[in-house]
Amino acid sequence: MGVTLRMETLGDEVGQELGVTQWLTVDQERIQSFADCTEDRQWIHVDVERARKESPFGGPVAHGMLTLSLLPYWTFQLPAVPGDAGAILNYGFDKVRFLAPVQAGARARARIKLLSVTPKDKGRVLMALEHTVEIENSAKPAVIAELLLMLVPKT
Repeated sequence: MGVTLRMETLGDEVGQELGVTQWLTVDQERIQSFADCTEDRQWIHVDVERARKESPFGGPVAHGMLTLSLLPYWTFQLPAVPGDAGAILNYGFDKVRFLAPVQAGARARARIKLLSVTPKDKGRVLMALEHTVEIENSAKPAVIAELLLMLVPKT
């Protein structure tokens, strides 16, 4: 599915696609759970009947933030991080673009590329991963985002 990454040789993989994850169905139940968790209950996400009638997408769509929140899941599913890291910390994002909605019931996956590796103090490494979130049977990706992760060596 992907390459095996190690802290010591991570720099050798910069610029390479690390792999493509498995498809994940983004169903209405997941969308509703996200809405409940975040208190973002905009009708275009949770009112199925209204979304079928009034939405420009013909039905409910996932929150962009829901799609974005799946990036860590896909990162570890691949895995796109070194297995020998002591800890992997979310450091943020450099760039996020929402390009197409993920309709309820659609399947999505991530294509992950290693953009950069920056050594930091105490043996830590800041890595930047580009995630291109693909929607099954769609030419346009849902999201392209640069996820930043701080890798902490084992002590």
